[in-house]
Amino acid sequence: MSNYRRYFLKNFPVFITMVSNHRQKLFVKNIKILRKAFRNAKSYYDFKIIAITVMQDHVHLILEMSTPEDLPKIIRLIKIYFSTNISEQINDKYISESMKRRGEKGIWQRRYYDHIIRNEDDLWTHIDYIHFNSMKHYNISPKNWQYSSFHKFVKNDYYDINWCNFGDKNNIENLNLE
Repeated sequence: MSNYRRYFLKNFPVFITMVSNHRQKLFVKNIKILRKAFRNAKSYYDFKIIAITVMQDHVHLILEMSTPEDLPKIIRLIKIYFSTNISEQINDKYISESMKRRGEKGIWQRRYYDHIIRNEDDLWTHIDYIHFNSMKHYNISPKNWQYSSFHKFVKNDYYDINWCNFGDKNNIENLNLE
């Protein structure tokens, strides 16, 4: 058994990454179920999604919770709802005997990554990372990726619609800082 500890700080948002087991491409094609999983969790726990992007095999989000200790319960509820309601058959090669004994379906990695946002710069760094993810993984501009909160940020004047266009990406990647 591991000694992994999570720290919970009131009034500090948390950046979270949840990944599918063996990076199976499940989330975009089952986006309606994933959205219902989040709504279901919100009906039990008080939290706000500050920013989110849903990729094919992982989800990045920043949550703000009234009770930070609820984070593991929120994540668990999202995973259970999605796993219970997905109709897609998961390949048996991804489900070990120990997973079967525990009743797991082999949809999610058991753990998730969390990072407590420490200040406003840290918050914006993670928000930018979330919205940059479609460019990073699929070379799709954030304005063309419909599975993120990017357009909400544009609407609220935090981003220009052309933020992180292809030219910006190439300029960033070609910077020589040494």
